[in-house]
Amino acid sequence: MDKIELKVANRKILGKKVKHLRRQGITPVHVFGHGIESLALQCDARELERVLSQAGQTRLINLKLAKEKKPRTVVVREFDRDWRKGELVHVDFYQVKMEEKIRVEVPVVLLGEAPALKSKTNMLDHELGTFTVECLPARIPSSIEVDISSLAELDQAIRVKDITLDKDITVINNPDLVVAKISLRPVEKVEEKVVEEVVAAEAEAEAEVAEAEAEAPKEAAPDQKKSKET
Repeated sequence: MDKIELKVANRKILGKKVKHLRRQGITPVHVFGHGIESLALQCDARELERVLSQAGQTRLINLKLAKEKKPRTVVVREFDRDWRKGELVHVDFYQVKMEEKIRVEVPVVLLGEAPALKSKTNMLDHELGTFTVECLPARIPSSIEVDISSLAELDQAIRVKDITLDKDITVINNPDLVVAKISLRPVEKVEEKVVEEVVAAEAEAEAEVAEAEAEAPKEAAPDQKKSKET
């Protein structure tokens, strides 16, 4: 797999003033790690977007800092984005030591076809989207694949303890957590809700008609008209 590289530079602008950097297409970033002094850096926003789309939060990135001969090996730890404008606000990188284990979140990918889904009354619940694993940086999996072809019956589930990974990768999640499960599609509840809404609408309409009739001026009875004329 090709190495992912990102050029960064030292950053002197800190605090609220970094908004001026973003206007220039520059994103502020931080690098930190175990036993490593935190660094305030900056890089081209477009280049950073490209790297994030390739690396996610599992692939190793070589940070090339000016005046440093050897690149720093990092992973994306966290990032903030202004979803209204669609731009990155800040990115945190964790500098790894290749001989030291780290914990990362690895996405779960469901593979195969569940026989239980042949019934239209059944549905698949993907309940656990990531695994928390601990391993050496070079052993971080890009994803964890889970085969759902064993799910043949309603309420059947695959749990964390059912997933087998390499012996040098430790899963931190509770073994009993459900990864994927076959559930009953809530069709009946939807139909009941629709019926309830129709009944409520009819009752409301009848109440409005009754109210209108009660408020309308009533025509006098024939004997009452005659008495008034005399």
